[in-house]
Amino acid sequence: MRLAVTDPAALPAHALARAIAARTLSPVAAVEAHLDRIARLEPTLRAFVEVFADDARLAAEGADRMIRAGHAVSPLHGVPVVLKDLIDLEGRITTGGSAHFAARRAAGTATIARRMLAQGMIVLGKTHTVEFAFGGWGTNRRMGTPRNPWDLAVARTPGGSSSGTGVAVAARMAPWGIGTDTGGSVRLPASYCGLTGLKATIGRISTAGIVPLSATLDTPGPMARSVEDVALLYTLLSGPDPLDPNTRGVVPEDPMPGLHRGVRGLRLARMPAAERVGVSSEMLDAYDAALDTLARGGAEIVEVALPFRFTDLLTTSAIVEAEAYAVNGAVAEDRAALLDEDVRGRILAGAGITAQEYLRTRRMQREMNAAFARAMDGIDALLTPTTESAAIPLDAVDQAVAPSRFTRFGNLLELCALALPNGATAAGLPLSLQIVCRGYEEAMALRIGQAFQAATEWHRRAPEL
Repeated sequence: MRLAVTDPAALPAHALARAIAARTLSPVAAVEAHLDRIARLEPTLRAFVEVFADDARLAAEGADRMIRAGHAVSPLHGVPVVLKDLIDLEGRITTGGSAHFAARRAAGTATIARRMLAQGMIVLGKTHTVEFAFGGWGTNRRMGTPRNPWDLAVARTPGGSSSGTGVAVAARMAPWGIGTDTGGSVRLPASYCGLTGLKATIGRISTAGIVPLSATLDTPGPMARSVEDVALLYTLLSGPDPLDPNTRGVVPEDPMPGLHRGVRGLRLARMPAAERVGVSSEMLDAYDAALDTLARGGAEIVEVALPFRFTDLLTTSAIVEAEAYAVNGAVAEDRAALLDEDVRGRILAGAGITAQEYLRTRRMQREMNAAFARAMDGIDALLTPTTESAAIPLDAVDQAVAPSRFTRFGNLLELCALALPNGATAAGLPLSLQIVCRGYEEAMALRIGQAFQAATEWHRRAPEL
């Protein structure tokens, strides 16, 4: 007998998948619940560039028939997902967040999208992004800025560049989704929207079929409501792809067997005391409480002397600027092109990057990576806040200042990092912890995050909508 699930949109992805697989919930009901929520909330939140309602319903009907016939293709068959509008789906528009490309149709499907479709997952739609993914606040003057669902009275930063995915998942318009991260673009919206988001190491997840910002630093990543959901989607997305040279030779890993091992015996570093300057008191209180939680779980909290200040690495933008200009410089130079002027300026900055400056930055990147590895010898992870504060009002945003103080170094040094909720402000806005591990140690970051979420309830909070 099929038992009814009261509200499928309220279920985290892993619970939704189990209910569908057990046939206590149909994919049709799951998709319809999310589409109903999109129809109700999208006029206010504006998370989507396009909703594939008709196609999603057809896919759900097909998935339901296959599952009832005993032909489920995977444990995720029938589970909905949303994609950032940098990710190609053949025949669909991929704007890359730019009105200039409002009619650009994808000639193929991105590798990660093909992997999800092959598992029977159902794409609900494409979500907004900062233009060309070049910005951390989540704003987009031409295509529209999604509204942070945690405050309907004051328009606040959703975080970027994966703004639409962050808003859609936080608002329960989708159980999970895909973002991309070049300087924090998965982790920043995860922080501001109260989600769990993974920045994977370069080469873990294919970028083939994804509109590039910086080929050296771009990496896609899952955004969801829990570490367990992120780990499931990461496992599906990762792996070698002949279309992406960065994935060659990267040995796949399955984080699931060790996910629940806890943190007993691990050595976790707190950030240096000097880095607390400029961070809100509420964020620091949540950070300190998170360290205490992990210590009670058996982790040893240790000091670390880093070879840099986080703010120092905010100025090492030559790689992104040069590579962004190589991709979109011609568009940015065209003053008739419909671009966000702040983004245009960021791209045009790449025109002034000399070959010597670019190569010096790449050399510094290698040297700093080695120095960081030495500082972290014998330490399993570095813990920081994800952002300096909770989401700020949009009218307080200074576009000349990036919110990526604690995130950008992870991209530059080719590390992996997990952002997850660890508290709330007095006004109820989410706060966030970042767990930074060495490159290709995603399983460790997820293990630590799972231990934290097993001991806390912050990831279970949802905005009242």
